[in-house]
Amino acid sequence: MVLSIKNNTFLSFVSDHLVEYPTPSNLTLFWNYGFLAAMCLVVQIVTGIALAMHYTPHIDLAFLSVEHIMRDINYGWLLRYTHANGASMFFITVFIHIGRGLYYGSYIQPRAIVWIFGVVILILMMATAFLGYVLVWGQMSFWAATVITNFFTAFPIVGDKIVTLLWGGFSVDNATLNRFFSLHYLLPFLIAGVVIIHMAAVHIDGSNNPLGIASHVDKISFFPYFFIKDALGLVGGLVFFSYWIYYSPNTLGHPDNYIPANPLVTPEHIVPEWYFLFAYAILRSIPNKLLGVLALFASLLVLLVLPFVNTSEVRSSLYRSIHQKLFWLLVIDFILLSYIGQAPPESPFIEIGQIASVYYFAYFLILIPLLGRFEKVLRLA
Repeated sequence: MVLSIKNNTFLSFVSDHLVEYPTPSNLTLFWNYGFLAAMCLVVQIVTGIALAMHYTPHIDLAFLSVEHIMRDINYGWLLRYTHANGASMFFITVFIHIGRGLYYGSYIQPRAIVWIFGVVILILMMATAFLGYVLVWGQMSFWAATVITNFFTAFPIVGDKIVTLLWGGFSVDNATLNRFFSLHYLLPFLIAGVVIIHMAAVHIDGSNNPLGIASHVDKISFFPYFFIKDALGLVGGLVFFSYWIYYSPNTLGHPDNYIPANPLVTPEHIVPEWYFLFAYAILRSIPNKLLGVLALFASLLVLLVLPFVNTSEVRSSLYRSIHQKLFWLLVIDFILLSYIGQAPPESPFIEIGQIASVYYFAYFLILIPLLGRFEKVLRLA
């Protein structure tokens, strides 16, 4: 009897949130990316667990263990390339997901909590990806870890203590690799927990839609209509993902990471992975080290303030012609910052990066708050 009640409760939960969940009828394929991001997370966790069975977190063996996975383990090359390129696919889907949220005003009340948890997921992803990048223990991994962890020395009083805690000593060494491996293994499960909270918040407040208006009446069940749409998006995502795995597996990485880490040889140009480049460009655009580090963290944290600084009564950019132009300028600005991040730190790249950084922060902190005051809203009589 108890088992029957539990089963009924479970089936009721599944029915309410996965089958009969009321969904706005006008959702487009841009609403697929949340589901695709969840699938990317599943792929990363599954492949990560499999890779951890063969990886050795020791500075003398880490690089060799990665090569062992690639050469000696059955389908180890597939596991490694899926995991490495899966991180890029994860960030691509999340960046598009965030872009859709910015364009259609998904951060506006009553969905502020949904947006905030989404930003927390992005920050945790950044941390997890950085930790995983170091585990390869190639030249770029080692020196990126050295440079990025040294940023914390910019903080007065506590900076050196933070760096020593991260390193587990006085340089990037074996203790550092062990710390990073442990955290990299654990953080995806924390991300999964936040994703569940994020989805619960979505189901409480309901999904946004392209029109940005309340759609309490015009809703249809998630299954089968949007299940089919998500399945279509998943097939397209798998085709795109498969191209990178089978035909261009190393394009999104750095060739120096196929050279074992050498503390005595500094690469000519140290750069992080592509999904960090926009923040790295903002960091380099500020001459003062402390202010640059603060700007780097602010480039992510600034997303958290959007629900509170927005003044527009209109949610969707379909009805905000000025905001449409500013949004696409932000997209171009993001791409430009990513390009500047991998360019040499010299003129004119520094000056262009400074201008692009100003617009990046101005969009969130100045233009969004002011725009709602200047846009005209036509009210129904």
